Amino acid sequence: MMIQDSFGRIHDYLRISLTDKCNLRCFYCMPDEKYNFAPAARLMQAGEIKTLAKLFVSLGVKKIRLTGGEPLIRKDAPQIIEALGNLGIELAITTNGIRIHEMLPELMAADIRTVNVSLDTLQREKFISITRRDLYHRVRSNIELLLHHGIRTKINVVVMKGLNDDEINDFIALTDKYPLEIRFIEFMPFSGNRWTGNQVFTLNEVVDVVKSQYEITPIERGLHDTSRKYSIAGHEGSFGIISTMSAPFCEGCNRLRLTADGKLKNCLFSKTETDLLSALREGQEITPLIVESVKAKSKALGGQMDNNFKELNAESLKNRSMISIGG
Repeated sequence: MMIQDSFGRIHDYLRISLTDKCNLRCFYCMPDEKYNFAPAARLMQAGEIKTLAKLFVSLGVKKIRLTGGEPLIRKDAPQIIEALGNLGIELAITTNGIRIHEMLPELMAADIRTVNVSLDTLQREKFISITRRDLYHRVRSNIELLLHHGIRTKINVVVMKGLNDDEINDFIALTDKYPLEIRFIEFMPFSGNRWTGNQVFTLNEVVDVVKSQYEITPIERGLHDTSRKYSIAGHEGSFGIISTMSAPFCEGCNRLRLTADGKLKNCLFSKTETDLLSALREGQEITPLIVESVKAKSKALGGQMDNNFKELNAESLKNRSMISIGG
């Protein structure tokens, strides 16, 4: 069986948020330092995550990515990673990198071959300003640790005008000697993150900055790729741009999201959610809920936006904060 929406898109990639908690406080992700986290009883427990993941795999899911919050701060993260590593699917993780050195054996045992590390600056003082924590050097050393062990490593950079757009080519310089993929992400609107269109640094603007210093070559794009990728002659690594705001890529979307409290979102920007966790705890059939949710998926951007982002009033969107959705 395949999970297919009304536009013919087959959904075989599931992102599972393990927690809405994080050990950083990035302003664009977490609305407030005093954020109210979900109580533990409302979150999916390890066995429930495994049960739901197995169900999605039986419905054709081939890849699962663990997200958060920060997924590696859950005490039972090792058990969850081990259980999902035995499902015979591609397992990946997005992390802020702070606990990589503690969890590396578990990641390798589960055959996690790709780790995305969120890092928005290469300057310690700016890192402290963005994250409200002084952990920059630990993140950098853990990126080197991943590379040392041959794990494919991507760095996710949310680019914002006036904040870190002056560091784009500093990130590109890392790809010269390291087999990294730098992924520049356009700033997206979520509840409480004070988004405005004039903060968005677009795909074309990033390309222009990189071209000012490097000769770049586009890499052919796969149907489900979220980033437009480029190579640079002589560089070990590459870079890509996730252009959600200026050039959406919804036509090839194959992704579903399961929040830490067990709600299925058929799109990052969907207004509605389907409560799979309550249904599971009540002994209900889950498959029809998944099928119905995916059938109701909008053609693009949750039906809430178009790519004319400069006219968008973020306050009109109905959604959660980024940290409670899960990456």
